[in-house]
Amino acid sequence: MTTYRNIHGRPIQAVTTDPTGDITEGQIWYNTTSDTFKTVLLNQAWSSSSPMVTARRAMNNGFGAQNSGVAVGGYSTTYHNNTEEYNGTGWASSGNYPASLYYIQTSGTETAGLAVGGGDPVVTTVNEYNGSSWTSANGLPTATKGMQRAGTQTASIYGGGFQPSTVGTCYLYDGTNWTSAPSLNTARGSGAGSGAQTDAVFYGGGSTTTHTQTEEFNGSSWSEQSDLPTAKQNLGFANDTTSTSAIGSGGYTPPNTRTTTCFKYDGTSWSTIPSLSAVKAQGASGAGTADGAYFAGGTQTGTAVNTTEEYNSSANVITAGAWASGGTIPDSKRDGYKGSIGTQTAGIAFGGEPLNSEAYLYDGTTWTDSGATMGTNVRTGAGMGTQTAAGNAGGNASVGYSQTGAFQTFDGSSWSEQPDLNTSRSGCAGAGTTTAALVSSGTSTSNTIVGNTEEYNGSSWSEQNDVGTARYYFTGCGTQTAGLIFGGTTTTPSPFTPTTNTEEYDGTNWTAGGALITALGVHGAAGTQTAALGFGGTPGISGGAGSGYQHVQGYDGTAWSSRPSMSDATSAFRGTGGDSSAAYAGGGYNSSGSNIGTTEDFTGETSALNVKTLTQS
Repeated sequence: MTTYRNIHGRPIQAVTTDPTGDITEGQIWYNTTSDTFKTVLLNQAWSSSSPMVTARRAMNNGFGAQNSGVAVGGYSTTYHNNTEEYNGTGWASSGNYPASLYYIQTSGTETAGLAVGGGDPVVTTVNEYNGSSWTSANGLPTATKGMQRAGTQTASIYGGGFQPSTVGTCYLYDGTNWTSAPSLNTARGSGAGSGAQTDAVFYGGGSTTTHTQTEEFNGSSWSEQSDLPTAKQNLGFANDTTSTSAIGSGGYTPPNTRTTTCFKYDGTSWSTIPSLSAVKAQGASGAGTADGAYFAGGTQTGTAVNTTEEYNSSANVITAGAWASGGTIPDSKRDGYKGSIGTQTAGIAFGGEPLNSEAYLYDGTTWTDSGATMGTNVRTGAGMGTQTAAGNAGGNASVGYSQTGAFQTFDGSSWSEQPDLNTSRSGCAGAGTTTAALVSSGTSTSNTIVGNTEEYNGSSWSEQNDVGTARYYFTGCGTQTAGLIFGGTTTTPSPFTPTTNTEEYDGTNWTAGGALITALGVHGAAGTQTAALGFGGTPGISGGAGSGYQHVQGYDGTAWSSRPSMSDATSAFRGTGGDSSAAYAGGGYNSSGSNIGTTEDFTGETSALNVKTLTQS
């Protein structure tokens, strides 16, 4: 008799809690706590991810893997030369392409990529990518845009496209030279491709009509295979290594209708898989496999977008990172430039605009009045610590916004005055705890930007090495011996110019870190030196409150990349609480310059096994 052990090579295990590690799809176990048999099933789904840095369409390219992908060129109101890399969490800018073009086609990996053709006008241009920059390679025999492709930087096949009329011409590339290959049976452009140079599959595309054709190349000839269920062009795809695995997502169906439908190819036939969350075409895809791909940018209504969706076919359910509405600070008129620290479920906000001494506590759902007031009204100070051991150093302490050196601490029930900073300042950044605090830069009593760094040891402040770039209206996070500061403005008086500058502190010296994607001022921060978030704020400050900024950036200790955007464009945070996977942003100014008391909570991406209970029927 055939048993479960005969089939799977293991017995059914009895456990008190469901496993969370590596589990094979279809594996069965008995949960003694719930008295049920359970298993793990394959889960196929799209989930939202972080936006591209620059919204654009008319790409139809991408190379690399789902967690190390690259997209280049495109069009919005102008042609782009942007190159962006995706690490599976967010997008970051890389070396610009030598020309601003759209409908460039690409293949290869993140550190060995190939970009071919493009327009307009249509070009023969070919460039190779090494992970950071592009170098010129031998050009196409004939100028073409919107080709299909398969393979690597040193062994690829490119075919079809527009010259500017539609062609079926194909070429092979060996890393140096281009040679002719057999033409497609059906001439078309803006289709999709997957596989290897001698084992490729091209599908979809358009000419005078939109096509369903699927063709496979075996190294010597093209053969017709099962058609796509729906005719599509400008669709998303992925770069698997053989012709027996491919994905087609979104795209246009006749007469020019954007779609959400997605299909998967197994080398013989196409099957339907879950749809995109919104209609999309002309995006960046091409990186990944038929079991793990993405669709980024493109167009939904005609205008270029920067949204990203990931497709995963695995035993795990992916829940995308996102911001959600939290509690409202009771006094919404006193929330601009408010200090805010702690964690997402134990936060504290104090002071703010206009000058006040109030403090509110956050439990992850509701803000409540602490019942304790600061001894000195303050705004734009440096915050540090936790909900029950919080501190504020410096800031503005009068209607004229003169700088103060006051250091005030909160023990969970009351505020007390501690030794003043050596240099009075406002618009400074804080990090650490109330007994091991770090304060840097800001503006002094003469309204001059200073680069001073001070450390507090629980009893006194001492001068340390200055920051590399003096600035104010910025923020920081981390600890006294592993601090991080970024953004802020380096000019005074207004209008101010924010910076992309990032610096890391090791307890002695400041060293340059990776630049922000977008310059920021009066923004929020959460996390550590090697896992931080920067959010809210404004990309341009004028008179203290600029246009709100919804974009969120994440730092991994080396570089910044995009993260899921906030719901509201909000600026004038003075620090926020939490870490890079569970943060909150409370209060600030909105894009109209009005003080607000709203809160948004961030939860990072999570993954969990797709566990199902077995039942009899």
